[in-house]
Amino acid sequence: MCLAVPGRVESIYLGLSETPMGKVDFGGVRKEVCLVYLPDVEVGEYVIVHVGFAIQRIDEAAAQKTLATFAELGVLADAIDELRSSDEVT
Repeated sequence: MCLAVPGRVESIYLGLSETPMGKVDFGGVRKEVCLVYLPDVEVGEYVIVHVGFAIQRIDEAAAQKTLATFAELGVLADAIDELRSSDEVT
C-alpha cells in the first residue's frame, strides 16, 4: 500500500536540472523528496509526501494527528517500513 505520509523538511537544495529538492524526516527515516509542487516550502515545515513528491504543506498538529490516525489504523508501521526499505538519505 502506498500512503501519503507527513514529514518535516530538514534541508532544501537544488537537484538535477535545478529541481527543488529536500531532505525530509519521517520519524527518524530521512528521504530525499522532490519539492517542485511546493517551491516556497521552508525548512522546519511539514509536508505530505506521496511517491517521493511533496504534494501539500500542513502544520505540525495536522502531521501529528495524521501519524496518530495511521498508528490507530495499524498502517503506520507498514508505511515506515516501506520508507525504510527504499534508499535512506543520511
